Amino acid sequence: MAEDMGSTVPRRRLGRALRDLRTEAGITLDAAAEALECSRQKVWRIESGLGSARSVDVRAMCELYRAKNELTRALVALAGETKAKGWWHAYGDAIPDWFELYVGLESAASRLRFYKNSLVPGILQSRDYALGIYRIDQPEMSEDDRERAVELRLQRQSLLTRRLPKAPQVEVVLCESVLLRPVDNSATMADQLRRLLQLGEQPNVSIRVLPLIAGPHHGAVGGEFVLLDFPLGNRSTPDPSVVYSESWTGALYLDRPGEFAAYEKVWSSLLTLALDEEQSRQLIDKILGEVHHG
Repeated sequence: MAEDMGSTVPRRRLGRALRDLRTEAGITLDAAAEALECSRQKVWRIESGLGSARSVDVRAMCELYRAKNELTRALVALAGETKAKGWWHAYGDAIPDWFELYVGLESAASRLRFYKNSLVPGILQSRDYALGIYRIDQPEMSEDDRERAVELRLQRQSLLTRRLPKAPQVEVVLCESVLLRPVDNSATMADQLRRLLQLGEQPNVSIRVLPLIAGPHHGAVGGEFVLLDFPLGNRSTPDPSVVYSESWTGALYLDRPGEFAAYEKVWSSLLTLALDEEQSRQLIDKILGEVHHG
């Protein structure tokens, strides 16, 4: 199931192509929406790859932007691919609309880089740790909904060991405070830290700890983020890399080269302050025994 990437990649490609056409035509989002007799939000969502696109809408956009017939036909055909359902759709309301795009991007990525200063990344969480997080963050959820949300999180973790497509390279920088911060109880934290040690042994997983003694750093200013890079596939160039940053009410997706370069600079600065993998393992093991009594 992890191999099923749904419609995320074609949606991004279609949206990027339509955005480029609109920009080249010198038409603003508002002007496009007015000409197409639809909302600005609809045009923006299609360009951002946040939803499927109807062929009739793509054809109308191409006509407005004066795209060549060959390109119009190709984009209309691509619109048909944006209706595919990924494996995560089986979990229904367990996944917010704004997070759906991220799950698809995560499934399609060849490299994932996480900076976390509050919690362990979802794809590295143990079941009990994930349950503890949901009990804290969303106490109003029913037990059934909470279980479905946790199952979705655990299903995402299958990408760490998948064979086709090749499992992504996963690199994580965790603030030491994440290892110390209690979630649920000591047994849950001990189990979670043991899981980090186990996952860190996989050749495609790197876990490094940013110690408290590192002091102030760029990550503390910008907050948590994920960098996603994508494979070439059958293209001459890969899809643009993406910065993902989450908030209480939604998420930010940045894919412009300058934006991504700024976050890569922050990532590089975090690596210079973080312990190496072996030192990180030693610190995790120390906290496991001395703090969480694992």
